[in-house]
Amino acid sequence: MLGRMTDPSSSQDRAGALYREVLAGQVIAVTGADTGYGKTVSTALAKTGASVVLIGSNSESLSAQASALERSGGHAIPIKADVSVPLDWLSAQTRILEIFGALHGIVHLADKRTNVSFTALSENEWMELFSSNVKSSVAIAQILGRRLPDTWLTIIGPHGDEPGLQAHPQRGAIRGLVEAAVREDLRLNMLLPSRASSGDEALDRPLADAVLALAAPRMRHLRGNVMDVPLPPAPKVRLPEVMAALNAL
Repeated sequence: MLGRMTDPSSSQDRAGALYREVLAGQVIAVTGADTGYGKTVSTALAKTGASVVLIGSNSESLSAQASALERSGGHAIPIKADVSVPLDWLSAQTRILEIFGALHGIVHLADKRTNVSFTALSENEWMELFSSNVKSSVAIAQILGRRLPDTWLTIIGPHGDEPGLQAHPQRGAIRGLVEAAVREDLRLNMLLPSRASSGDEALDRPLADAVLALAAPRMRHLRGNVMDVPLPPAPKVRLPEVMAALNAL
């Protein structure tokens, strides 16, 4: 006799209901919220009833993502900012407090990557990676420590499938920041997905679930942790690439 199969979507619905009980009403900012893992995470947070602030450098794609979340019943607003520039992040944080009066948490995507090999990487390219991933993480943590020390920060670091040697010093720097932030009594944690975003919400969902778990108030004691997040293999051809090809016909 065959056993009853479990519907993955029903499991996600039950998990979503659980997180709705504890995250509804939280104000959570997501950087890089209009692409890749940022899009997946912001969608998952909006489904829990959190007010999601979408932060990125492209006004059009941020607005499109905010509109999509609003149509599905979520609450989201876009704010354009370059988080590798500390003053830009400070301005965005100030704007969030003006609108909502609170900022409970931040999910920061420190996962910019390049297809250029380590030996061919120019100084400008390396500095761009450093600013996007490391400098931004340090700046956000520092500004939180000064102004909002009770706000949690979850950093999604360079993916495990990044082959370039340049990924290692970036991971190491961010890891050091997260682990040492405990001394400052800051609630910082880091997630390291095993691969880049597939563009498929179901395949990338484990990372979003890890973010939701760390955001729960009952997890306030978790800080200074660096956690690997294994993900199912991504298809060889990603859905966004297929859609782009179809749209070009």
